[in-house]
Amino acid sequence: MTGKAGGTTAHEAGGPEDIRVLVVDDQILIRAGVAALLRAAPGMEVVAEASGGEEAVALAAEHRPDVILMDIRMPDLSGITATERILHDAPSPAPRVLVLTTFDLDEYVYAALRAGAAGFLLKDAGPQRLLAAVAAVAGGDTLFAPSVTRRLVEAFTRRTEAGVSASPGTALDALTGRELEVLRLTARGLSNAEIAAELVISEATVKTHLNRAMAKLGLCSRAQAVVVAYENGLVVPGTGH
Repeated sequence: MTGKAGGTTAHEAGGPEDIRVLVVDDQILIRAGVAALLRAAPGMEVVAEASGGEEAVALAAEHRPDVILMDIRMPDLSGITATERILHDAPSPAPRVLVLTTFDLDEYVYAALRAGAAGFLLKDAGPQRLLAAVAAVAGGDTLFAPSVTRRLVEAFTRRTEAGVSASPGTALDALTGRELEVLRLTARGLSNAEIAAELVISEATVKTHLNRAMAKLGLCSRAQAVVVAYENGLVVPGTGH
């Protein structure tokens, strides 16, 4: 493949089952290092590299990667906006966006999740952690760095204590009782299998209810569903409910 101006590089073709990754970062040394790590790992294929958000949007449409490693702060278009545009325009199945950044400030976490990111990992994570994160989000999991998860829960706790979103909001009114229950258990961190056991239904039924709830709420990721559940008071941090 011929490299494009702005950061796309040639890559060797991967196997049919490889996880196809787009690496987005405006810092060439970081981008090149992450791409080299992925290329050296079995089961990974770097389909392209982008040095900015605008290029990321174009390359995502061109290559349709499974996972996008997305930087947040870039000069032309932020990773948050790029993520929103990519996921809005992507045909199914949409790529899974793993935000990779040096910043773990709350506003970036919220913005990334609302944009539809499937995970949030700090750049100081080790190589094995990064590879595991790519594999996890490619497999459908939602992943956050431990420090990010802690900050997120603490922030929601503060919002609840301040009286914000103390009760389920009107955004959830369109959901059925079962859809609400599945959404609540999802926000508590239960897997589909655990929700199925809790409600004595099949995993396929759990997935159907969650997908319907997400469609009604205009959501495109499990992470967004968790955010909406907390913001609307369906789950109260620290209570287990």
